[in-house]
Amino acid sequence: MDGYRVQLWARTDPFLIGALQFPPPAKFNLHYLRKMATYVRSRSAEGCFPRLGWGMWRHIACGKLQLPEDAAWWYYEAFHSLTERSAQKSLQWAESVSSCTCADEYEELKSELSVNTLQFLLFLYIQQINKVSLRTSLTDDEWPSPRAATADLSGQSNHHNKNWDDYGHHAFLQNHIPYLLELLLDPEQLTRSSHSAQGSLLSLEAAHALGFLLEGTLDKHRTVHSFTDLALWPPLQTVSGYSKTSESFSLKKLQVWIKECFTVNPFGMSACIRSGRKLSWAQQIDGPNRKAKIVCNVCKVPRDNHMVLMSHIHRQTLAKSSETLVGARVKISHCNESFIYLLSPLRCVTIEKCRNSTIILGPVQTVLHVQMCDHVKVMGVCQRLSLLSTTGCTFHSLTPTRPLLLSGNQGVVFAPFHTHYSMLEDHMGQTGLATLPNYWDKPQLLSTENDNQEWRLMSPQEFYSFVVPFEMEGDTTETPGGLPPAFQKSMDQRQQKVQMWQKTVKEAKLSREQQKHFQALVEKKFNEWLVKTGNRHQLDSLVLPSDGTKQVAG
Repeated sequence: MDGYRVQLWARTDPFLIGALQFPPPAKFNLHYLRKMATYVRSRSAEGCFPRLGWGMWRHIACGKLQLPEDAAWWYYEAFHSLTERSAQKSLQWAESVSSCTCADEYEELKSELSVNTLQFLLFLYIQQINKVSLRTSLTDDEWPSPRAATADLSGQSNHHNKNWDDYGHHAFLQNHIPYLLELLLDPEQLTRSSHSAQGSLLSLEAAHALGFLLEGTLDKHRTVHSFTDLALWPPLQTVSGYSKTSESFSLKKLQVWIKECFTVNPFGMSACIRSGRKLSWAQQIDGPNRKAKIVCNVCKVPRDNHMVLMSHIHRQTLAKSSETLVGARVKISHCNESFIYLLSPLRCVTIEKCRNSTIILGPVQTVLHVQMCDHVKVMGVCQRLSLLSTTGCTFHSLTPTRPLLLSGNQGVVFAPFHTHYSMLEDHMGQTGLATLPNYWDKPQLLSTENDNQEWRLMSPQEFYSFVVPFEMEGDTTETPGGLPPAFQKSMDQRQQKVQMWQKTVKEAKLSREQQKHFQALVEKKFNEWLVKTGNRHQLDSLVLPSDGTKQVAG
């Protein structure tokens, strides 16, 4: 191994996108997952191993792990969309679901799905990263603990969002890798107490599954390799414990090798904050000269690891459609009284600790997660919407899955997606998102029994469409999929009132002097309304600075 500097790290997406930001079910622990691992291997002929079908997972989840069926489907579908579906397959799935005419047809369609069994076991196990335990927190192994803290763009510690905490991912795998490896062992390699033995061997298939969580490099991050490619590389087989004869790994050697090579993800949030490229996308409108903090790692990392972090956008407007954003993992935090337009196809988006702001997003391929926000309006097409501890927020969404209310949400309003920009439909195709099915109005409650969350659907009478005030090349000229009939009717009625008003003014046959006076009166009332509603700030923010200041490209 001399001359080779191997580094392994925790992959970002399983934790950032795959881990539900909510304490996992009680039976997602090692004891029950070991039982599940043995159970599925003993029933390989029944659709359990090496691929686990939806029907068998439902049987295990509901019958043995005591999960409600909708929760069982959430975990299964979330893993399937993360690992099994390309954009094209997602569009095909959406078309198939939309063509179902009854619940039985939908269940039959779901029965055709299957996932990699061993990877799914790992996926269920890492849900524990959001497990809150008072006992372990006292021993400094669980949030909130100093070791789990990360820093945001301002350098302040952030104890709340472990899905973005690359140091937390590193610590979690470092502490749990022996149990994860045991979970992947064939039953005959375990002792009667379901533990590994001194000479336990890990199959090649199990090592491939471990690639769901690990990847690495041997040339200082220039080229990223899968975990299996590194473990099987001939110069490394001696230290990784691989035997060509048995086509398996010595569990003991493999575990030692992983721990020796294990490091913090060089493409994670911490590295992005530390050495990423700073951008000046936001435009200052008024108020104190508080500079927004925006940083990306696009120029320094492989394409599949792009990340954009935005923080402290205060009374500003940020509007961007850029290659920098395409496929990026985006975090927006600590923004106040601002308007943010990110009009590109995005990988995932987290909006955290923002207040009194409006955020318009391009299609989000995976998860749009909003937490600890106050009176924020979000508009977007996404694979999944999840909310945690929000207050007075409104969500105009188009999503093929039910929005998740995790805990602590108050005054949430759900409304149909009601805007467009010229490239929207092209971007939806790139991310595998279709107009149907659309479950914006069917939120799902995943919270503790005593968590009395408040939410409602917006009424058609209080609904208004939203215009993205930028010109772009593209073919989209209206809201994809249109509006629900009741909302479209309300819009039509409002338009009829405008036409009647215009007709009344025309038929009044005002003199030129009367027309000027009338126009001045209308403009005065309109300006009063702009100031009263706060929309004056929004209009002012769309005016380019007089000095012609340009934003930093990117």
